[in-house]
Amino acid sequence: MTSAPAPRIRARSFDAAAAQYSANRPGYPGELFDALETLAGRGLRGARVADVGAGTGIATGPLRARGADVVAVEPGDGMAAEFRRANPGIPLVRGDGDRLPLVTSGFDFLTYAQAWHWTDPARSVPEARRVLRPGGALALWWNDMDPAVPWIAEQDERIRTLFGAEGPAARRALPPGPEFTTREVRWSRRIPLEVHLANLASHSAFLMLGPAGTQEFVGAERARLTALFPDGTVEERYVVTLGVALV
Repeated sequence: MTSAPAPRIRARSFDAAAAQYSANRPGYPGELFDALETLAGRGLRGARVADVGAGTGIATGPLRARGADVVAVEPGDGMAAEFRRANPGIPLVRGDGDRLPLVTSGFDFLTYAQAWHWTDPARSVPEARRVLRPGGALALWWNDMDPAVPWIAEQDERIRTLFGAEGPAARRALPPGPEFTTREVRWSRRIPLEVHLANLASHSAFLMLGPAGTQEFVGAERARLTALFPDGTVEERYVVTLGVALV
């Protein structure tokens, strides 16, 4: 089992792999944004939205496409540069959820796509309350591989053996305080095996592990999955866990 670096160091590990992250990470199904609107009790069209920890814009772009007036918040240099390359028409400000560089009571939605676990809830919850308008929605979601699929569960166990509690899916929980309503959205994508492996290697635990350890693990996974998917195409099945609180 590897030792765990500080969360802020892990969060900034994405900067060196921003292009890899952008090219290989999964997006989000339209049903997620339908569920977000349902749980929030209002539509995204015309809403003022801040997407915090926006990374390369995987969630920000669809929010904009749904008609939201969206601004991205991202602390990392590499991720911000990749965001600007991919989303030249969307405003981006530098900051994080613990210190939001946003006006008080200025937003209808505050979204954290795969990003809330990098915050300190003792700071980020009060910041969310400050930034949101009365009745505004704090929306947190995580997009995880579906452990009900046998090969995914087996791979997840190998990752847990390597990293223990600090694996890629660790520390994902709704914070105490706001009253969240939750929804699960299931979806899948069919991709080349090499994209699956590159996606795996783009998680912070592997980025912190370093090239040698990551290549060793990925090489073993390539051999296993080639036998399982001889045509070289992998079906990744996902469960998006969404929590929405009106604050």
